[in-house]
Amino acid sequence: MIRWFIVIFLVLVCISWAAPLLQRLGFGKLPGDLRFRLFGREWFIPLATTILLSLAASLLSQLI
Repeated sequence: MIRWFIVIFLVLVCISWAAPLLQRLGFGKLPGDLRFRLFGREWFIPLATTILLSLAASLLSQLI
C-alpha cells in the first residue's frame, strides 16, 4: 500500500511540475474547467483537463 502512495505522490509532483507547460498548450482553459474567486482567493478546478489527461493516459497504457 505504501508503494501506491509513493506512486501517487510522484505523479502529482510531475503534474504540478508540468502544469505551466500544459497551460501554454491550452490545457486548463477548456470549456469544462472552472475558475472562480472565493474568500479573496482564486480557485481552479480542472474538470475537463483531468478527464482529457486521464483518457490520454488510459490510451497510452493500452498501447504499452
